Amino acid sequence: MATITSLQTRPSGGLRGFGRFLLGELKPRGPVLTPFNIVTGALILVTIVLLTIRFAGGLGTITNLSQDVPWGLWIGFDVVTGVALAGGAYVITFMVYILRLEKYEPIVRVTVLNGFLAYVFYAGALLLDLGRPWNVINPIIGNSFGVSSVLFLVAWHFLLYMTAELVEFSPVIAEWAGWPKLRKRLHALTLGAVVLGITLSTLHQSGLGALYLMAETKIHPLWYSEFIPILFLVSSIFAGLSMVIFEGTITHKVFRDRLGQPLREGHDGILIGLSRICAGTMFAYLGVQVITFVHQGRAAWMGTGWGAWYLLEIVGLVALPAVLFLVGARRRDTRWIKSAAVLTLVGIIINRLNVTVIGFQWNAPVRYVPSWQEIVVTLGVISAEIWVFRWVINRMPVLDFHVRPQEGRPADASAATAA
Repeated sequence: MATITSLQTRPSGGLRGFGRFLLGELKPRGPVLTPFNIVTGALILVTIVLLTIRFAGGLGTITNLSQDVPWGLWIGFDVVTGVALAGGAYVITFMVYILRLEKYEPIVRVTVLNGFLAYVFYAGALLLDLGRPWNVINPIIGNSFGVSSVLFLVAWHFLLYMTAELVEFSPVIAEWAGWPKLRKRLHALTLGAVVLGITLSTLHQSGLGALYLMAETKIHPLWYSEFIPILFLVSSIFAGLSMVIFEGTITHKVFRDRLGQPLREGHDGILIGLSRICAGTMFAYLGVQVITFVHQGRAAWMGTGWGAWYLLEIVGLVALPAVLFLVGARRRDTRWIKSAAVLTLVGIIINRLNVTVIGFQWNAPVRYVPSWQEIVVTLGVISAEIWVFRWVINRMPVLDFHVRPQEGRPADASAATAA
């Protein structure tokens, strides 16, 4: 096992000492007025204003939603697409903690962090789309549980999965805070949290697809299928791993000074391994799509504009990147892999939007088009997530530290570069 950083120690002093430490950690590190900070900061500020208007005056004040189209961009992208892109967390933890593939151990912490933040921000976007957001606690407190609804299942899965991921990531927080005894106890809970998280993920990834089984008359025939739950589950695997490749590539460059030796040296090998898994699951996904294509008579739509759009998604954004993943793995060339990951992410976004927005009520006389305010709020939510991710990476031992999953303490290590 490669070298890692030792546990961080913090000044003692009880809650007051930790409070001083936390205030110090809240101070910015590096230049503040960068182009990225200015643009994303402006998006966040405008989002706050727009959401104030939305919660004060209702959904109709800033959205194009209606009684006929109650779900729009905030559900289609922020939730349904965002959850698919967060699928890398359950796949990577399964590979490391269950299959014991130590090769991928250096990216466990950052992947879990990405998944947790995605669920907090994207699943949290459900509140934006609820006409009566205070009713979001009904499935928990029992005031009209709604047990006959698929959303009841999804709601509890989201809640429990976010809790499981927080438990998985909690040893990192304890290390950052300088609480070694608490960290040891929290680490003992990791395997149980991982098993629970994997179970919940496979259920709610397919559960989101099951949610649309009842919309057969509303979704375009090219995207409706009784296999939607299976397609959502399988696609979450290569979507999540493509996001791991994409974010890992950016993180490798932006936070290079934070990288520990295992991640710095094993980065390319990790990408090559992930590319093989992506290719395999994408071909499995294509197999299900071919079966659906034949049995549902989708060939009749191929001469239409919808047919061309469908072929672009399936051929250009699934089959093509699957081949690129294989070529990149065979040649051990990460440039092919990174290109394939980008194409895959675009394909997943288009697929989820085809099911939830573009192909939803496709034959209605008046089609839903997101307002500019809805788009800005989505960009603001993404910007806020990136800010939180950056803050955590710059302060906590996420990239420069890893632990053997079977152990309750870190292996012998040498210190890595300081923050």
